[in-house]
Amino acid sequence: MVEQITSMEEDFAKWYTDIVKKADLIDYSSVKGCMIYRPYGYAIWENIQRILDNKFKETGHQNVYMPMFIPETLLNKEKDHVEGFAPEAAWVTHGGSEPLTEKMCVRPTSETLFCEHYANIVRSYRDLPKLYNQWCSVVRWEKTTRPFLRSREFLWQEGHTVHATAKEAEEETIRMLNVYADFFEKALCIPVVKGKKTDKEKFAGAKATYTVEALMHDGKALQGGTSHNFGDGFAEAFGIQYLDRDNQIKHCHQTSWGVSTRMIGAIIMCHGDNNGLVLPPAVAPTQIVIVPIQQHKEGVLEKANELYNKLKNIFRVEIDDTDNTPGWKFAQHEMRGVPLRLEIGPKDIESNQCVLVRRDNREKSFVSLDELEVTIPALLDSVATSLYNAALERRENMTYTETELESFIETAKNKPGYIKAMWCGELECELKLKEVADVSSRCMPFGGEPVGDKCICCGKEAHKLVYWGKAY
Repeated sequence: MVEQITSMEEDFAKWYTDIVKKADLIDYSSVKGCMIYRPYGYAIWENIQRILDNKFKETGHQNVYMPMFIPETLLNKEKDHVEGFAPEAAWVTHGGSEPLTEKMCVRPTSETLFCEHYANIVRSYRDLPKLYNQWCSVVRWEKTTRPFLRSREFLWQEGHTVHATAKEAEEETIRMLNVYADFFEKALCIPVVKGKKTDKEKFAGAKATYTVEALMHDGKALQGGTSHNFGDGFAEAFGIQYLDRDNQIKHCHQTSWGVSTRMIGAIIMCHGDNNGLVLPPAVAPTQIVIVPIQQHKEGVLEKANELYNKLKNIFRVEIDDTDNTPGWKFAQHEMRGVPLRLEIGPKDIESNQCVLVRRDNREKSFVSLDELEVTIPALLDSVATSLYNAALERRENMTYTETELESFIETAKNKPGYIKAMWCGELECELKLKEVADVSSRCMPFGGEPVGDKCICCGKEAHKLVYWGKAY
């Protein structure tokens, strides 16, 4: 056990904070509610960004960058949107010592800026679609903050696209949701539930919001990423029109979709253990750490460096040749979540082998030095599969089905996880379940099989299956 990491069974919130600090992912700033991304934490984000950026470009999207300030009049153009973000908005009222003639909002999201831009550049059906994405930071004046999960400034990407028809916009919305789901499951090794948000939970101003929901070790859900179909509501408010093939002026249809650094929080809370981080190989800053054993003996450091030079162009690898003891190094790199540890000592050199140790289950393998380029990829794939399967099994064991309100309330109180139950679609029932069971609707899953025909709350006829739960 790594010292100074509280066990998750004792205090999950403290365990999380301890890992964030001990693994040197985040440091606190003198700016209240804002975090400093340390190199190791930021490197995880860079790997996430690299993978997703490639996926976006493969699907035809281009990166742009918008201003970070939004004039108040621009923000006010879409009523539902501005009302949804008003409580979290941060405002600039002065430029230098002079009051501004119009105050500026520090972007909480960039819909209005993209809408203004699209209104200026879209004229004809030949201009469509526009598939844009932005990597940036946004500001939301949160009252309660936690590293990665909720802070006043955070990093994310926001895709904004504009289309000729409602059908194209809906296809884009689902396509990007599937990109997120694929990324979560293959790169982050986190199984997700894909589905549609209720009207209460959808994005301010959206026609429909879709989500990927993940379950953490403590049974709480985390909204991993969302994809929104705006319909033509924003287009009407901002005058985004085009001349169609039939020579008619029509409003465009839009989408927006995004994920943020809260994914790093999801990695910690889904895969971590009481010894620290457990990182998926695809996003780990270091995939392999080489630890020389008895490095003072002749030839050991030389062989370790030889292996480093052999592997560095294939994997993200580092060598720990500090004067700390091997035991200290093992614990340190386990705490940092490095997927594989490569140990090499005098006896290994004599036998032309090394020891590979997995972070996820600590299994050891004795591997010929001539076979590393084949064995390591297979082991990293096995680590990823193991992490995904463990998370999936845990989710299945923490998913419950209820058909009666009394047992629903009892399960919500005593069994962390998802609860599958039917809902009539009325806001009143959704609010009542929040009141009596302290749960929110996570999503209406795609292809979800009904678990009854009556609303869990009011008992009326119901056709909507909902995943309910407590969430971050």
